[in-house]
Amino acid sequence: MRSHTRRTVLGASIAVAGTGVLSACSGSGSGSDHGSHGGEAKPPQSTPGGYIAPDSEEVAAAEAKRGGGPVRKVKLTAARTTLDLGGGRTVASWAYGDQLPGKEVRVTAGDTLALTLVNHLPEPTSAHWHGLALRNDMDGVPGLTQRDIKPGADFTYRFTAPHPGTYWFHPHTGTQQDRGLYAPLIVEDPKEPLKYDKEWVVVLDDWVDGVDGSTPDAVLDELSGGMDMGGGGHEGHGMSGMSVRTEKSPSPGPAGPSRMMMGARSDLLGGDAGDVAYPHYLVNGRVPDDPSSFRAKPGDRVRIRLINAGGDTAFRVALGGHRMTVTHTDGFPVEHATTDALLLGMGERYDVVVTVGDGVFPLVAAAEGKKASALALLRTSSGAAPKADVRPKELSGKLLTAERLKAADSVAIAGKKPDRTIKLQLTGGMAKYDWAFDKRAYDPSVRHAVRGGERVRLVFQNSTMMWHPLHLHGHTFALANVAGGPRKDTAVVLPNGTLTVDFDADNPGLWMIHCHNVYHAEAGMMTVLGYRR
Repeated sequence: MRSHTRRTVLGASIAVAGTGVLSACSGSGSGSDHGSHGGEAKPPQSTPGGYIAPDSEEVAAAEAKRGGGPVRKVKLTAARTTLDLGGGRTVASWAYGDQLPGKEVRVTAGDTLALTLVNHLPEPTSAHWHGLALRNDMDGVPGLTQRDIKPGADFTYRFTAPHPGTYWFHPHTGTQQDRGLYAPLIVEDPKEPLKYDKEWVVVLDDWVDGVDGSTPDAVLDELSGGMDMGGGGHEGHGMSGMSVRTEKSPSPGPAGPSRMMMGARSDLLGGDAGDVAYPHYLVNGRVPDDPSSFRAKPGDRVRIRLINAGGDTAFRVALGGHRMTVTHTDGFPVEHATTDALLLGMGERYDVVVTVGDGVFPLVAAAEGKKASALALLRTSSGAAPKADVRPKELSGKLLTAERLKAADSVAIAGKKPDRTIKLQLTGGMAKYDWAFDKRAYDPSVRHAVRGGERVRLVFQNSTMMWHPLHLHGHTFALANVAGGPRKDTAVVLPNGTLTVDFDADNPGLWMIHCHNVYHAEAGMMTVLGYRR
């Protein structure tokens, strides 16, 4: 049975109330009902409270400024399927087509993407274009910028892809992202300054769906039950008095075995590196004992685009026998920096360049704090593959995180005093699984107001004992505690830490801010940034 989360209940109530911010995507079962910015079921041109609606004239004007290059038409079907994870492991899941990750979508900056998503799933769905500064009514958030795409219906997302870089897309409906519903979106630079011989797109994931009867909804149901806090109601993991298993239960029930994780400790992320004990960790949809391979020639300069599509796992990534030169994060170029390893929170992306040696080399993505890893192979010659549990020395070498980077001069946000500061406190814990901002679970009618043209500062104060990867829709921000900080759309805030970011309010509409831990978001750690007239 599907879990009805706070998001789905609130989204349904908004749709019934008719607040005038949603594009309709209802279908007749024939799949012939299209919704686009020129679709037949457009919302009114206003939003209560003086906020700019997703389909407003202001949104259309912002899109017009981006231009409209050649149209790239894509048709994508979300459906139930059987996925081969390798090593004889198959799972029943949901995916785009019948592959994992979904088929890559590639456009050139300035192109218009017209992607029709056909829903053959047993429940509504959506598609969010993670990291893109696109038009608001195409952002793919049901209950805020559009209506759900109902089973049997389809919807055409049509927008200009303004900035080159490494992006991806996934549903913004319930826990669907933690199934197989994700794919890379690569926006190429027509004047690409980076020189390389080959390109490797690497998607990292943690996997639970279809394993011993588990589903992401069942995982959320288990987590939402909280913990028996025999020691007095502490928040977070690792506290005395918890009567909770430290590993998953060996006895599966109708919804699978227990997936609640305890003791996921990380020197970098703290005593609670994750909530979910996943049975598999994947690189490009494959398990470590049957990994995917990428082929190149010795001496090739290879661009690797890394995407963390996981639901609850940060990955520490290294390529055995090589150092990596970081060139981009979250799509935007940075001053080049060399490192042995990288840390990616959920939703983060990094581009790196390596000049490859002669042999067979492991690309290892260690699940931070979870004592497991994912694996892919880089082959430049024949030879035996390393073992599935290989741990190259680079994993313990120099580790680079976002705050150590600086934006390239071409994309650096000019220094400016903020016109507005918005402070958000991250609250909640495992005891009640009540993750939220300012102790208020997600309510789409609660909006943090900005006005177009402002320099806005967001201050995230983490009062919880867990780290959180925070994502802002429709914009990129600069890390404000670093001079010339990198441009990002997703960044990590550590336990009891503070993350300060600055951005320019130049994309009108209603935009989500949320934790990109799928289960924290569904529990309530989401809120809305709203442009006022």
